[in-house]
Amino acid sequence: MAYPTGSGSEILARTTIHALSSSWTSFRWDGSMATTGTSSYTVPALHIITVLNIIACEQAGAAETINVILNDGGSATGNGNLWILEQAPLGAYQTFVFSDKLVLIGGDKLEVNCDSTSNVDFVCNYIDQNWID
Repeated sequence: MAYPTGSGSEILARTTIHALSSSWTSFRWDGSMATTGTSSYTVPALHIITVLNIIACEQAGAAETINVILNDGGSATGNGNLWILEQAPLGAYQTFVFSDKLVLIGGDKLEVNCDSTSNVDFVCNYIDQNWID
């Protein structure tokens, strides 16, 4: 990734995934909701994403475990990726907040899933810095 050389912007934004189950799904960075089961959404070129938090809320009334990985484009989902959360417990009708900061660059994917069939909503709040070459 090149160093910023032109003008750009910095915005506070959010992205969501609704009713996630056991399929790996990546967050979208264009302002629209991710399609559950789609893990191809990447951070656009010339963008730096600073993840402020990830909020997961269980909606089906059954305890669950959630997973979060950083896929830097080097391998398939779940295969040699960088684990951010692995089997984090999420109680029935409970909310889990991951509030450590993460930095993503162009081509990275931030992916989530649950260990079993479930219904979990995810919200990711972030800062999007972009620039024009």
